Amino acid sequence: MRIVYFGSPRTAVAPLVALHEAGHDVALVISGSDKRRGRGSAKTPTPVKAAALELGLDVSDDMADALEVGADLGVVVAYGRIIPNEILAAFPLVNIHFSLLPRWRGAAPIERAILAGDTETGVCLMEVAEGLDTGDVYRRVEVPIDPTDTATELHERLSHLGAQLLLSALDEGLGDPEPQSEVGLTYASKVTTDDRRIDANMTVEDVDRRVRVGGAWTTFRGRRLKIISLRDVPTVSSDVDAMSLAEPTAESAGEPGTFISGSRIVLSDGVIEVVQVQPEGKPVMDVAAWANGADPVGDRIGS
Repeated sequence: MRIVYFGSPRTAVAPLVALHEAGHDVALVISGSDKRRGRGSAKTPTPVKAAALELGLDVSDDMADALEVGADLGVVVAYGRIIPNEILAAFPLVNIHFSLLPRWRGAAPIERAILAGDTETGVCLMEVAEGLDTGDVYRRVEVPIDPTDTATELHERLSHLGAQLLLSALDEGLGDPEPQSEVGLTYASKVTTDDRRIDANMTVEDVDRRVRVGGAWTTFRGRRLKIISLRDVPTVSSDVDAMSLAEPTAESAGEPGTFISGSRIVLSDGVIEVVQVQPEGKPVMDVAAWANGADPVGDRIGS
């Protein structure tokens, strides 16, 4: 069976490598074009293109080339572009989608699951149809979302599970897919900068989810401050006054958004402890190093 593989980001690397290592004939890899990934840097390939070249596979950024290799099957993983009808008509295509369809059809299922507070997610192997993730589902596997899971960790875990799901389906035969239910249908639009913004009046849970998704930010003294990671704060601690940790008030711990130490911030229902930050125009750093210079105690985020 000759396969054309469509994918671009790091999440799509593991299934490609698994196909190649299992001995499947990957005739062509279609991936995004080279881009500048940093200011003033040279153009670099997508993670999938880089992996494909390392494996000695042919790569193109032109989808029309998929029609020229006599493919029997197309495999799509986080490709990010609509597959045109002429390719859909040329050979069957399957898609590894990182959610439990029909929940979270669309571009950012992992991030949306975390932001929504979902307790489980999964991987579906589905047929590629004209609509947005509307195809029938061949196989699925459910995965719990741990309260500390980040989007990066889930992407890595689901990528490898998707690779296993694909290989088992190809070895055993795809079989007959099941139509998706319309019950529980949700859409996972791309996560925007505004979705990642931290507001002083948010709950601890709201902030934690944004930090776990990645790119969470607020403002501090008029400049952007990214919150990279957090540490769990106990409800009561022997060396910290319990009133400053549990149900803080303006009298006991300051208004929501206030730094009560170099790393702890009061929110509407509790306190978060920041581990790493990235001040505007600077690299990621431990919060202690930042606080030594910023002296944030008593000031508020969002200011």
